[in-house]
Amino acid sequence: MSHDLLIKNALIFDGHSPDLREGSILIRNGEIAAFDEKSASGVEVFDAGGRVVTPGFIDCHFHAYGIDLDMMRLESTPRSYVALKGHLRLEAALRRGFTTVRDVAGGDSGLALAVREGLIESPNYYYTGPALSQTGGHGDARHPVYDMCCAGGSGGIGVEVVDGVDPLRIAVRDRLRKGAHAIKIMASGGVVSLTDPIRIPQYSGEEIRAVTEEAGRRGSYVAAHAYSPEAIVHAVTNGVRSIEHANLLDDESAAVMAAHSAVMIPTLVTYQMMAEKGAEIGMVEIALKKNHEVLASGKTAIEIATRHGILVGFGTDLMGDLEYAQLRGLEIQHEVQGT
Repeated sequence: MSHDLLIKNALIFDGHSPDLREGSILIRNGEIAAFDEKSASGVEVFDAGGRVVTPGFIDCHFHAYGIDLDMMRLESTPRSYVALKGHLRLEAALRRGFTTVRDVAGGDSGLALAVREGLIESPNYYYTGPALSQTGGHGDARHPVYDMCCAGGSGGIGVEVVDGVDPLRIAVRDRLRKGAHAIKIMASGGVVSLTDPIRIPQYSGEEIRAVTEEAGRRGSYVAAHAYSPEAIVHAVTNGVRSIEHANLLDDESAAVMAAHSAVMIPTLVTYQMMAEKGAEIGMVEIALKKNHEVLASGKTAIEIATRHGILVGFGTDLMGDLEYAQLRGLEIQHEVQGT
């Protein structure tokens, strides 16, 4: 619940200038109302003691239900347990200074309702529900020798495997019916999935267009997990507005993104943390090799995107026990973009 607050004796970072200035901040009804007020009636007063005060951070690629880096193990975990752990992840993000998160692959209407009603402490919460993946795509968590069919809508916690134009339309409509703010698809291979080469585009153009048409009809949009230039161009030219990761972006694919006003959400910190801790936490060799491939090019991709005038956001994509490094992501991206 929001309340009125006067923060005095602070060093203020406004998000525009690297310089800090001394002053005070008056907050009313949860919003910044004024700077440099000496006093105000009916408010709680907090002396910052010369500490730095910043605007809240926004994590545009977060996973409340990403409690395990092992996709197969996560998808077999009881949903009630995942939801409780998701609450703790949201609360921890808020304590780190993140006041808004965009959950792309996971979350649901119940978690969003709990946030809206103030039942749990959380950043502002926007979610897609389970991401959509083709059979054998980044979201298909089955082991290569597991033969049980999961096509046509076998839902999971973070990802749902859906193939075909009509089933995809139904899946999008159902997510938006339940209150999802956007739709997420897996449009290329991924690091922790075992059966899909990281550079290969996923979903046909007809399938992606079905998703983007349905989302657009409701005034929403589609975000796509995509690494390679081929996957990025395939997604953007079929209506995707937000490219997640984009580590292998080149000048040609960046030009296509710019022409379609698509945005880029890099997640540099997750690759750094998997490089440092992956073997220790049980990542398999194929995933470690994939991670090495995209880690080396992530910063260059941001430089290319910036050169082409693409709007670049900030995301973390930290799963399991790596979530503690959320703030480190700001440091890593700052190395490329500066303030």
